[in-house]
Amino acid sequence: MNRNRDQHTLDPVHLIRETAARAVVAVGLAGIGLIHLLDSIGKYSETRYLFWMYIALILGSIVTAGAVLFSRTRLPFLAAAGLAASALVGYVLSRTTGLPNATGDIGNWAEPLGLASLFAEGTVVAAALAAYAILPARSKTTARHLRAVPLAEAA
Repeated sequence: MNRNRDQHTLDPVHLIRETAARAVVAVGLAGIGLIHLLDSIGKYSETRYLFWMYIALILGSIVTAGAVLFSRTRLPFLAAAGLAASALVGYVLSRTTGLPNATGDIGNWAEPLGLASLFAEGTVVAAALAAYAILPARSKTTARHLRAVPLAEAA
């Protein structure tokens, strides 16, 4: 067992940093889901496959946010970054080349929901990748120990 790693994961500063990172990514994912929920209403009648892609993104955002909040590993951060990056790529494609049967948004870079979406997606990608890089991987022993130690005792 690596004592140095175990000490680091029980450090109050580390716990606060990890909690903040998980909260920022989860709230960002909720924002992505909300933005696409608001935009999905018109998509149902315009381009049905985009509507269903939005629904998949919304559900993926909810599930991934849950994993980020309730998992003790770093892997959900990669899932969050990938999900947000895929939405970012979809936005860029819809504004440059257009998507099949959906070319009406080409060049429409200033749409308010689109800008909000870019902000939320960029924030999630940056925060999730930073958290994945900075937070240490936990050993199975450390994860078991953290569940057994109340937060007040860890400080």
